[in-house]
Amino acid sequence: MDIREIQNLIKFVSKSEVAEVNLKLEGFEIKIKNIGGQTVTYAPQPMVQPQMMAAPTQAVASAPASASAETSAAPAEDNSKYITVKSPMIGTFYRASGPGKDPFVSVGDNVSTGSVLCIVEAMKLFNEIESEVSGKVVKILVDDASPIEYDQPLFLIDPS
Repeated sequence: MDIREIQNLIKFVSKSEVAEVNLKLEGFEIKIKNIGGQTVTYAPQPMVQPQMMAAPTQAVASAPASASAETSAAPAEDNSKYITVKSPMIGTFYRASGPGKDPFVSVGDNVSTGSVLCIVEAMKLFNEIESEVSGKVVKILVDDASPIEYDQPLFLIDPS
């Protein structure tokens, strides 16, 4: 079970009326309590056979990756001239400063060095992600309010 699945499980429990969920899988245990809208606990246990757990995950992940690599082979060549803005941390990606507010940037917007592109929430802290280059936003690679990982591509910017 990866971090995205755990985050999705936590979101599901927090939105439902379930008071507590205990999930025991080979190598770890997750206990989630929904206490007045606050979510909760992840308690990893030492894994007995980490190689056996990693192999199925890699096999499952490699099948969709190879399919998407084939379908996006031509766009990948086109994206080589763009600068990729990557996430500096794990958290939740937000395009705007709050619900119902305008996004910081949209596709086609011109940005300058230091312009705020998005917010990443990590442990109840909202971190502004700024552009390191000037240019035009070509593509936004992440959906709003999605969990993201460290070094995950967020934006493509055309510096010309």
